[in-house]
Amino acid sequence: MKGTFPLAKFQALRTPFYYYDTKVLRDTLDTIRTEAGHYEAYAVHYAIKANANPNVLAVIRESGLGVDCVSGGEIRAAVKAGFPASKIVFAGVGKSDWEINLALDHDIFCFNVESIPELEVINMLAAAKGRKARVAFRINPNVGAHTHANITTGLAENKFGISMEDMDRVIDIALGMSNVEFIGLHFHIGSQILDMGDFTALCNRVNELQEKLEARQIRIPYINVGGGLGIDYAHPNRQPVPDFKAYFATYHAHLKLRPYQTLHFELGRSVVGQCGSLIARVLYVKQGTNKQFAILDAGMTDLIRPALYQAYHKIENISSDLPVQTYDVVGPVCESSDVFGKAVDLNGVRRGDFMAIRSAGAYGEIMASVYNCRELPQGYTSDELG
Repeated sequence: MKGTFPLAKFQALRTPFYYYDTKVLRDTLDTIRTEAGHYEAYAVHYAIKANANPNVLAVIRESGLGVDCVSGGEIRAAVKAGFPASKIVFAGVGKSDWEINLALDHDIFCFNVESIPELEVINMLAAAKGRKARVAFRINPNVGAHTHANITTGLAENKFGISMEDMDRVIDIALGMSNVEFIGLHFHIGSQILDMGDFTALCNRVNELQEKLEARQIRIPYINVGGGLGIDYAHPNRQPVPDFKAYFATYHAHLKLRPYQTLHFELGRSVVGQCGSLIARVLYVKQGTNKQFAILDAGMTDLIRPALYQAYHKIENISSDLPVQTYDVVGPVCESSDVFGKAVDLNGVRRGDFMAIRSAGAYGEIMASVYNCRELPQGYTSDELG
């Protein structure tokens, strides 16, 4: 079954472009609110790195979610979109001075700190402003996630975070500083995780670390377990909304949250992934020796995930009801890796057909580049197109 697209409206738009179905987005946000709302102490932040399209952010802001930022630019985008600073958390392994100062000026909720040198700089810059920065430490729990190696982040040897062995020392340093307030622990084990057992393993590790801190009479009000929940790239129509019920229930069942604590999540892909599609037109159908190619006007500059991660995206010819044939679907960029899919079964393809590359709402438009001096794709919502 194909997705539903306003083809008549697409005719007037220059391809390639991103199309966001706001019904899918709102259904997703409603489910998040409902399932997280079963647990009084749960707070959800949207990881803005997944998609910062202003119209998408407006819908997310209306839902009441907070926001997770990993750069000063993302903080600016969040503030511009109307997210309250009291719901902004700032992560990232390489925060520059201007970014830290920007966050301090807005009095964001919390810095997720990833090293002792970073902690020292935050304390110094906060002192210069006469402020006190709330900080949580990102701890590497050494929990492996069943996902692509490039998006696994919780192992001991990743560049992110602080090792468990250093946790006590870092906390002691923070407790001795006058311009930071240590409020909790932060974790993130990876992305596109579909095995709830990975989250259970994280819960078990957090429980161990909490017990270790309590043995030292250290009580923390804030636990942040990051995000990581994946989406169904193979069946975007069958499962447009991820299994948030199982996700939140896993943490409720396995994480021993104290009565004085709040549990924070940083969900990105699972919020916006399924609402977005990259829309392209067919430039040429090329017959090779043993295969045929559908050459699109969209390329890896518009959606880099297939080239970067060998990621699968379902591709649909939304213009055609012709009998199915098999194609390699490729772009115009001068790189052999500019391929969206090989041996893809599609309704018969002709020049000018619209192609929808599905499940592209996360890490699609935001990662686009101008390589080959190509223009960046525009993004449109179903609300805009009517």
